Amino acid sequence: MALLRCENVTKRFGGLVAVDSMTFEIDSGELMAIVGPNGAGKTTMFNLINGVFPADEGKIWFEDLDVTNFPAYKRAHLGMGRTFQIPRPFASASVQENIAIGAMFGSAGAEINVERAMEMADHYIEIIGLKKHRDKPAGGLTPTEKKLVEIARALAMKPRLLLMDEAMAGMNPKDIDGMVSFIRHIRDTEGIAIVSMVEHIMRAVAGLAERVIVMHQGALLVDEPTREALTDPRVVEVYLGHPPEEIDAQG
Repeated sequence: MALLRCENVTKRFGGLVAVDSMTFEIDSGELMAIVGPNGAGKTTMFNLINGVFPADEGKIWFEDLDVTNFPAYKRAHLGMGRTFQIPRPFASASVQENIAIGAMFGSAGAEINVERAMEMADHYIEIIGLKKHRDKPAGGLTPTEKKLVEIARALAMKPRLLLMDEAMAGMNPKDIDGMVSFIRHIRDTEGIAIVSMVEHIMRAVAGLAERVIVMHQGALLVDEPTREALTDPRVVEVYLGHPPEEIDAQG
């Protein structure tokens, strides 16, 4: 059984069809990317998956449960985590406190107290390498460090599916390579499916994803293994303009 299943999911904003009959599945432990040109509908698709927006048509299942009409907080309790392109930590709260909030509102939230949430936060602080910043206000961190806190907070929710919205946007190649290795590590150690939306960063897509969904004008253009997706003539035409060098170099 697929971890997540979307069938003919559609979202309209007035006369604009932002997501047009999207159908796909995500398996447990899978590493995949959703990519496409600006305005392709990627962020809207993420928002439909985790309940920020209701779908106008179609169905979304999480395992065997129809979550189409579930609000975001109920989906979080079931095991859906989400990071955002622009991290917005509680600036005056410490790194530890920011991450503990994720633990208290995630899939184990009803079963843990503040003390246990702080312990879980320390575990993820160790994983992301921010131990020396544990007690610092999160507002004083660098942009990359804030992204790491955002990821740690989502991991503290104990998700089975983690949606990462452009986690590598604005990073230099060295930081991108480090983030790709980190994401692969947490997938392997935490046993969760990770869907990364990485716009225009082919280095990240090629290094991270085992499978790629390409969206174009709100619809599914390609759903294939990474190499096949990024060298597909349709994808080259509407999105890349030329085959990505990273794929060519690996081939």
